[in-house]
Amino acid sequence: MGANTSQVSDLSDNPSLRTLVGTESISENDPFWNQLISFTFISPTSSGDSKLLEEAVIPLAKILIENNPRSGNFGALVRIFLGRTKELKVSTECQDQLFIWQAHNALFMIRCLLKVFIREMSEEELHLQFSYQERAPGSCAGSEDLLEELLSNLIHLIVEVPLLDITYSILFEAVTTLLVFFSYQLFNKDILRDGLIYQHIMKGRCLSLTSRLVKTLLYNFIRQEKCPPPATHIFEQKAEGGLLYGLASGVASGLWSVFTLGGAGNKAGVDQEHNPLPLSNQSLLLLLVLANLTDGPDWPNPYRQAITCFRNTQDTSSMSAEQPHTFQINFNSLYTALCEQQRSDQATLLLYTLLHQNANMRTYMLSRTDMDNLVLPILEILYHVENRNSHHVYMALIILLILTEDDAFNRSVHEVELKNITWYTERTLTEISLGSLLILVVIRTIQFNMTRTRDKYLHTNCLAALANMSAQFRCLHQYAAQRIISLFALLSKKHNKVLEQATQSLRGRQGDDTALPDYAQDLNVIEEVIRMMLEIINSCLSNSLHHNPNLVYALLYKRELFEQFRTHPSFQDIMQNLDTVIGFFSQRLELAGSDLSVERVQEVIIKGAQALPTDRLKKFPELKFKYVEEDQPEDFFIPYVWSLVFNAGVGLHWSPHGIELFSMDSG
Repeated sequence: MGANTSQVSDLSDNPSLRTLVGTESISENDPFWNQLISFTFISPTSSGDSKLLEEAVIPLAKILIENNPRSGNFGALVRIFLGRTKELKVSTECQDQLFIWQAHNALFMIRCLLKVFIREMSEEELHLQFSYQERAPGSCAGSEDLLEELLSNLIHLIVEVPLLDITYSILFEAVTTLLVFFSYQLFNKDILRDGLIYQHIMKGRCLSLTSRLVKTLLYNFIRQEKCPPPATHIFEQKAEGGLLYGLASGVASGLWSVFTLGGAGNKAGVDQEHNPLPLSNQSLLLLLVLANLTDGPDWPNPYRQAITCFRNTQDTSSMSAEQPHTFQINFNSLYTALCEQQRSDQATLLLYTLLHQNANMRTYMLSRTDMDNLVLPILEILYHVENRNSHHVYMALIILLILTEDDAFNRSVHEVELKNITWYTERTLTEISLGSLLILVVIRTIQFNMTRTRDKYLHTNCLAALANMSAQFRCLHQYAAQRIISLFALLSKKHNKVLEQATQSLRGRQGDDTALPDYAQDLNVIEEVIRMMLEIINSCLSNSLHHNPNLVYALLYKRELFEQFRTHPSFQDIMQNLDTVIGFFSQRLELAGSDLSVERVQEVIIKGAQALPTDRLKKFPELKFKYVEEDQPEDFFIPYVWSLVFNAGVGLHWSPHGIELFSMDSG
């Protein structure tokens, strides 16, 4: 760890901190403040370091909660920070590292205290902590709402201060502090739809900065800036132990040991390997939190509006007055970042959000000629389904479903040839089309789901994506064709097993008749899936038979699977076409002779496909499924987003005790 843990644990005995949380008011003009915020310290990024720090801060924060109504010192600390934020942009231009350093330290202290306050009190009580005025001489307190002032200044800081090595830490801290402000949601089982912080962010002075904040957070994600190495941090130790920059009031050296973003000291680089992009990660989490705030009773969420309507920088058309929060951003850069970052839940959730809600971005993505860069990471998520949480898998599937709503996408994926897919380890795929790989992975996901989780929604979305693609299946790889038929074989086996169990139950061999409704329900579900698979196969045969000899070969090889469904009332209509195809090619193979080689069978199939009259196949409605969010999507997305903040927030640790929004084993 990058800090001396014994010193961190001794924070409660530090004289400067004891003075801050004590009963005596401290004037904002007192040299004490310069001393308090002059420590060589930048935020910890590991959860372990953050846990140690929070455990040390909690007793101090609780003392401050008790004494602040008399001292007003918390408000004074906030005003000390606000006084410095007014000059931050100029300080950056002048490379005034000392000023930025102190502003960061003040904000870091505020954030640590706020995190405890929010766990300990209601929003109304928090607002009071901001409103207590210091009674010491030299008070600068006015009648402003200090809570709103702080929120507004944090957003101004994020959108106005340029991202440089010397500003990285304070920008990270500003984003993190906003996340902490919203963390009330973690401690509430119900979705929060109102409140002071909510109102300030949605309707107050912050409203005018909506588009700039969303744009800045997106660019932080796009830029993927790594944390500056420790060498670029501000102060170096002199040989005699002093600091190159001294303060007239003295420096509280030893207040904290050096923490650095990414970890410095004994384990430098360990945290950087796990969190190499703390500002990018934290900005993305804040963006997702903002985008998923609920609409107000008479106003929409402005941050969602901004995400919904932003446009490409190359779009020269005039801005619409009906979209007050629109802005322009470089779509190529955003697309590249999305392709590169799909390893994380939060990047996949952002991709889903943009595909589903921003028509401009969706159109742009679907127009790309390098869609494999986006689709392959999504397929890799699904391929490793057993190692992913269910929400991540679900979002990856929804992304595929949205993409397959577009016919041009469904055609183009079969035109992209891939070589040596190293993460696909079940078979050696030296060469395969993106479309065939997509089919392989999606069917594998269905099979995994059927044997493990049995999530109806998951396999329904998988089948919907395959159904959307089915009319455009082209030149299916032999493995993809085999996988389609093997899934049908698995479904057939499952159908027969449930049917047998129901029959035995009826005879009284495995319990009483009360179990029959369960068997009937299982049978209905399986038959729905079988019907969908038959429709997918039929759609391919009806629309592109001559393009798919491998599917016909696999169909003929396993033709006995379909016999039992020929007379089944649920499948009779759809089975007519399959019977026609199986009968037609079986006859041609019989005419070709016996003991045919694989190559000869394929040759007969290819020639036969050209000869089969299309009017012999009955026409069915086109298979088209469209993703629609369920009613009250916030019931799913807000707990999901906050589970990501809880698990992936850099340098943030919350004790699982008291978390109400989601169960700790969810996802």
